[in-house]
Amino acid sequence: QVQLVESGGGLVQPGGSLRLSCAASGSIFSINAMGWYRQAPGKQRELVATITGADSTDYADSVKGRFTISRDNAVNAVYLQMNSLKPEDTAVYHCNAVVTLRPVSPAYNYWGQGTQVTISS
Repeated sequence: QVQLVESGGGLVQPGGSLRLSCAASGSIFSINAMGWYRQAPGKQRELVATITGADSTDYADSVKGRFTISRDNAVNAVYLQMNSLKPEDTAVYHCNAVVTLRPVSPAYNYWGQGTQVTISS
């Protein structure tokens, strides 16, 4: 089994910054893509940013230039640096990882429980 644990959420004023972290643990052979998604009240979960094993990144248009995703393969972690935060960034942020459990086996999608990010003055 694989567990993803997020940390770093909180309450920040508009224009502020936060850094989210997510650590994956368990029976992991390799991690392919990792990413961050968010879900605001009454809205569907949406992609924020993803990063591949080759460090290729992709961002939602709404966060380009403000958020930066990175990963540390040595510790199976992914990070999200969020700058110039806006009230519309308020949401629960979930970590995602596409994990291979054994050599030559399918990859599975795993999710963390989420961390609350609130942007308010």
